[in-house]
Amino acid sequence: MTRGGRCARLRGVTALRLHEVHAALGARFSELSGMEVVADYGDPAAEHAALGAAVGVCDLGFRGRLCLTGADRVRLLNGQVTNDVRALAVGRGCAAAFCTPKGRLVADVAILALAEELLLDFEPGLTAALIERLEHHIVAEDVQVVDVAPHYGLLTFQGPGTGTLLQRLELFPGIPEPKFAVSAASDPTLGDLYLVNRPRAGAPGADLFVPVDSQEAVLDHAAAAARDLGGCLVGFEALDLARFEAGIPRFPVDMDESHLPPEAGLDREAISYSKGCYTGQETIARIRTYGQVTKSLRGLRFPDGARQPPAKGDPLFHNGRQVGQVTSARLSPRHGALLAMAYVRREANTPGTELQWRTAGGEVPVQVVALPFTSPSSPNA
Repeated sequence: MTRGGRCARLRGVTALRLHEVHAALGARFSELSGMEVVADYGDPAAEHAALGAAVGVCDLGFRGRLCLTGADRVRLLNGQVTNDVRALAVGRGCAAAFCTPKGRLVADVAILALAEELLLDFEPGLTAALIERLEHHIVAEDVQVVDVAPHYGLLTFQGPGTGTLLQRLELFPGIPEPKFAVSAASDPTLGDLYLVNRPRAGAPGADLFVPVDSQEAVLDHAAAAARDLGGCLVGFEALDLARFEAGIPRFPVDMDESHLPPEAGLDREAISYSKGCYTGQETIARIRTYGQVTKSLRGLRFPDGARQPPAKGDPLFHNGRQVGQVTSARLSPRHGALLAMAYVRREANTPGTELQWRTAGGEVPVQVVALPFTSPSSPNA
């Protein structure tokens, strides 16, 4: 992610609809996959702290948002993703992934079943490719694929105070249950709103899809409510650090087109092994039937006092043999340590195993830990 100026528009990127609003609040802007994001509002450490202790409000307008409409929308999408779309009742949702025919990841998505639509939320930069893929499989089906980002903004509220903030907004009574559940509300001034149970950083959280013409008013109201609760507006840097600390991988940083969904741990909630055929299903089913994946995403904990993080792609060794590669590494305020995520081969990825990271100054011992990262008081944190 590249850094931009405090208020300047970044060249060659798609600006946030509320750019001027954020700029007036002291935002610094960055770029993510061709989309503008608010990096921070001047104090990312305080923003990160608010996510852990109170509540943060973040503009996720840079993310991709598609709607599928038409009578055959469920059948079409069910044949393209790893999870069972047919099992979703209205007001329910799930995590899922698009894969290549050989089972490699193309995108991870949240799928939300609305009354007349399927709403997809996913990382920026993937909209055109997903539209092309879905439309390619429409032959005689009654399905329309619509980019709804120009029509609906996306705000997220994350942290233990999320439920209280929602009550202050007086639009929804609280976070719908369970995870990925959707509540709809129609406000005479704001329009049709959709609230989703979406913990993006390991604490309670909710996403709010709001008509773009009402987004500024909702953001102002939510920011004021957050401040009353000890929280604040937060930028992507704070939210992404909290996401990392929760051990949640992000596409395409910790998982990409070179990985199978089970390697990234997506089999925990994004894969159905009973739904039948979909693109990539044969490979993923074979892994489950005949054995485990040869490598899996794991956490790494570095020695106390370590401050220099490894780079993406740095190799890891065990008994002199390369057994893994780092995907991302951060200094974690929450855990008080340097942590990383990495793909590690099966023979060396049991929690507690010691690996070596080779640097110019010599080998640094690192310990394999489970994901999600456990609490700071745990010996496996």
